[in-house]
Amino acid sequence: MTRPQMPQPPEVRPLPVRRRASRLWWALPLLVAALLALHTGLWRGATSAMQQGFEDWAAQRRAQGWVITHATPQRGGWPFSATLILPDMQLARSAPPAFRWQAEAVELRLTPTEWGRIVVAPRGRQRLGVARGEIPFAADRLELTLPLERGPIPREAELEVERLRLNSPWGPFEMRRGRLSAQTRLTATESEPVLALDGTAEDILLPRNGPGALGNTLARLALEGSLSGPLPPVRHLRERAEAWRDAGGTLEIRHLDGQWGPVGLALTGTGTLDDALQPMGAGQLRVTGAGEALDALAALGWIQRNAVTAGRALAVMLSRPGADGGAPVLELPFTVQERRLALSHMRLGRMPEIAWPAPPPEPDAARDPSLPSRD
Repeated sequence: MTRPQMPQPPEVRPLPVRRRASRLWWALPLLVAALLALHTGLWRGATSAMQQGFEDWAAQRRAQGWVITHATPQRGGWPFSATLILPDMQLARSAPPAFRWQAEAVELRLTPTEWGRIVVAPRGRQRLGVARGEIPFAADRLELTLPLERGPIPREAELEVERLRLNSPWGPFEMRRGRLSAQTRLTATESEPVLALDGTAEDILLPRNGPGALGNTLARLALEGSLSGPLPPVRHLRERAEAWRDAGGTLEIRHLDGQWGPVGLALTGTGTLDDALQPMGAGQLRVTGAGEALDALAALGWIQRNAVTAGRALAVMLSRPGADGGAPVLELPFTVQERRLALSHMRLGRMPEIAWPAPPPEPDAARDPSLPSRD
């Protein structure tokens, strides 16, 4: 007996390669359009949030007495970043110390790779005014990077500069490259740093020829230091300096070095303010090229010319050989007290006085009966 044959399922033939490819080509534009729509939405949201954040910040500064003006903001940067351009930016404060700054434009920028940080980049010609003076300047690149967070002072900041050029009252100044990073901690106690700085500068062209054989070019300048707190929340600068001094505030220079012509300098020290709010402190100075440095001090008028010969002989006796056969190194202690700078046992000169702006006078109680009497 033969078994009945089961019906065979119909043969499923794969779609031709051309038909499958055509369906993929139809889906690809839809996918690209969806991604572009999502990206555009994110870009619009970022620029809107950036503009709102700037307006909130400006409103807070205006409430503190600052004057902030700019032309109509312009959004841009799509598709690689979100930017907000503020043309004709001006920032000023009339209360002491008076301050004003203006730029042709300021760009605020967010990038997908660093979404939690904002870049503030002034563009074009700028002017900086302090008191009655005004300094025009420009830079090929000037960018300040800040974290996106709320607060009166950012907890960190980094400034990068390339080919900075300015016209100072003493002549033109130029710097090829510079970097400065800062970290703040407003809740710092007496022994903790409220401000930490770390910066470098390269190829600095000074406004005028340097004294002696030093020339007018600083090849390198580096700084690392901190300011210990606390910083009391006092509005006026002089009162804040007094409160900082009375609270035990100190300035620590962990590392300051530079190369000026044949002279190399490295300095460490600690300082504060005296009763007259003038700098005072002590530290250690390391010098290479001591003879040329003495010539420069004499050219500046800080020491007498007849003291250079004796100073050179003393430097030869006190110097030690440099590493790997380098130039001799001279290490000397220094002090700053009552505006007098002394190197070892030799007084170099008197430092210029810091003129702190006086706080505005208090309201006269005799003119306003509603105010309590000072007696």
